[in-house]
Parts: sequence; structure tokens; C-alpha cells
Amino acid sequence: MSKRGGRRPTIIDVAARAGVSKSTAARALAGAPNINAETRERVLKAARLAGYERNHLAVGMRSGRSGLLGLVIPDIANPFWADVARGAQDRAAQNDVSLLVFSSDWDAAKEAAHLSALRRARVDGAIINPVSDSFDDLDRFGLPFVLIGSSAERFPDTSSVGSDIAQAVRLGLDHLAEKGHVAPNLILGPKSRLARARFLRSVHQHCVERDIDPAILVMEDGEYTVEGGRLAMQRLLKRPHVGHLAVFAANDMMAIGAMMAAREAGLSCPEDVSILGFDGIPAGAFTTPGLTTIAKPGREMGIRAVEGLFDEIEGRPEHGRIHLPCRLVERASLADLSVGTPQRKAGAGRI
Repeated sequence: MSKRGGRRPTIIDVAARAGVSKSTAARALAGAPNINAETRERVLKAARLAGYERNHLAVGMRSGRSGLLGLVIPDIANPFWADVARGAQDRAAQNDVSLLVFSSDWDAAKEAAHLSALRRARVDGAIINPVSDSFDDLDRFGLPFVLIGSSAERFPDTSSVGSDIAQAVRLGLDHLAEKGHVAPNLILGPKSRLARARFLRSVHQHCVERDIDPAILVMEDGEYTVEGGRLAMQRLLKRPHVGHLAVFAANDMMAIGAMMAAREAGLSCPEDVSILGFDGIPAGAFTTPGLTTIAKPGREMGIRAVEGLFDEIEGRPEHGRIHLPCRLVERASLADLSVGTPQRKAGAGRI
């Protein structure tokens, strides 16, 4: 019953090959519980041999479900968000559900267009990272949804999944302090982003707990990109400083940009400059030196978001924020000043 003349195999072809009725074949492919294992396996094998694919549109019309979920993330080119998408896709596939992925490019208008497209596509629900902290269109979305990312903090009554930023920042600052960097310079994101405020709030709390005046911290803002980190680092290097320079960047792409700027200035990492990243993207393992970073659980975030969305779709909402812990990935971009290791004068070497 293979395809001939361009004709797609039908459920009738599968039933004939398996030696069962059309209704039995359909129930076996749908996973109905009242089909014995031997019959189900015979039907599945017949479907594979025939090259049969279920018509999800027709199934959706009967069940009221499309078998599609939407995912709107801010930047698919950022490996962290790609990891989130991969986790969501893998988890959705376990339930025979497909995922439509959209990248808003940090543009609120694009995000609105993507959400409209998802509604027209009749997806069963969506996972959204609002690019604007003033995102207020949730009530009008009209479909089950789960939020991810920092903006979700503004919606405490909505199911959401994100990294435990406070725990992550403490982890990074504690590790820097153990290495002798008690007051690192900070490269932060744009002032318009809630993620920046949450990061900075955790830094201030850590300083107060350690009896450090937060006002002494030197900060530069930039976009969450390699170029944004590079430009912010250039501005930091123009500021007056004495001795070794330590930098904690708000994401790994910015940290990699900071390493580039240090190299361009004739500085060596970690001899002259220590740099700590945030996200845990794979590229950090291939910089020279390898980037020490606080890794956020991107893939786990995608998995948990899909599981939460399934609950929303089934009317079993688990309202509240799920905070996933982060972990330290130690490589070679931080100098250890705690042991009194002599450091070269700034500008004496290259990365």
C-alpha cells in the first residue's frame, strides 16, 4: 500500500494492511486504551510501512485540539534561548505535539504580530517571554499560556517558569569574593528591562549582607549582545582604576564582548582582567581563556514551561512562579587574588 501516482496513503490503506477495520486502525493510532497491545503494534507497523501520517487538522476538528503549541522568545540567535526552545520542543514531542517557534527580536510590535499569528493558527496554547515589561495584552490573548523570563515577575497570578536570579547572582558574587574580587565592575542590560533591575537588586542585597557599600560598584549598561558587551567594556576601561579589574557581565554574550574589548586594549585575561559571565551558553567553553559563568537551566526551563502549559490546557493550572536554580561553571577567566598571586601590570599582555 505504498504511495503510488502521488496519492497519499489513507487510514483505509493502513487498516487493510493491518487486517483490521478502519475504526480499529483509527483508535489504535489515536492511542485509545481499549486496543490490545498486539493489534496496536500491528497497526503502527502498517502505518510505518505505508508511509501514513495522521491528518492533524482533521483530528483537531474532531477533538477541538490542533496538536500545536506556540513559543515566542526574544532572540533565537542567542544560544540560551535556542536551548529553551530545544527543551520545549523535546517535551512537546513526547506528547506528539508540535511547536511553532517565533523570535520577536526584542521588538514589541513583532511580538504582537506573532501572538496574532498563533491565534489564527488555532494553537492549543503558547509560551511567551514578553519583550516589554509593560506587556499587558494577556487578558486579550484568548488562549492558555505560560510565561518565561524576567518579565513574568510582573504577573504573580500567572503560571511562569524562570531562573532563580537572586540565587544565581549570589553564587557569582560569592565565587568572585572567594577569588579576591569583592567589588567587581558590572556590565548590565538596558535600563528598560526588568532583568537589569532584578540583577542589580540582587547585587545590592549581597553587598549589604557583606557590609559593602553598593555605591562603590562601577556599572555600565549595554544591549544583551556581544557588541553591547564590547562597547560597555570599552567604557569601563576608560574609567580610572587601580590594579586588577574584575567584571561580572549580565549575560555570556556580553562577557564575550568584554573579552574582545580587553584583547583589543592589549590586556590579558585573567592576568589583567577577570571576567564572569551569566547564562552558560556553549560558546563560553571555546573562548580563550574559557569563560567562567553562572549557567541558567535553559533546557529545563523549556521542559517545565511545556508541562505547565499542558496543565493550563487541561484546566489544571499551577499558578505561581517556578524558580529553577543556577550553577557555577568554572573555567579560566578569573584570576585568583586570594592567594596573593602576583598580577601583571594592566596592559602587559593579551588574551
